[in-house]
Amino acid sequence: MDLTFDKRWRDLVKKLSDRFDGGTLDLNAILFLIGVQELGQHARDFKKDEKVGLMHIAICVVLLPYGYYKELGRDADGWPHFEPAKELPPLASAEQERLMKEAVLGYFEEG
Repeated sequence: MDLTFDKRWRDLVKKLSDRFDGGTLDLNAILFLIGVQELGQHARDFKKDEKVGLMHIAICVVLLPYGYYKELGRDADGWPHFEPAKELPPLASAEQERLMKEAVLGYFEEG
């Protein structure tokens, strides 16, 4: 068990949960917030397909430093687009969650 990692993650979740006052946020909620931030448009209600797109943006952005994605630019509506740069390794569910949490921590600690 990595106590330092767990503490960093709990601290980030608490900070964001307090800031957005919506209860305790989970990984998916945090990824959604990252997607909204990276889209850079005003706050609004998003359609279901847009929410999926925001999650995709967030995943690509947090995995950019790992070299898994490359940003292609933005379309006419301002949505960023990415392409895979290298294949993600086969990971068990717990390993996938750990990678995403590490990537999210990196996003907030460097941003």
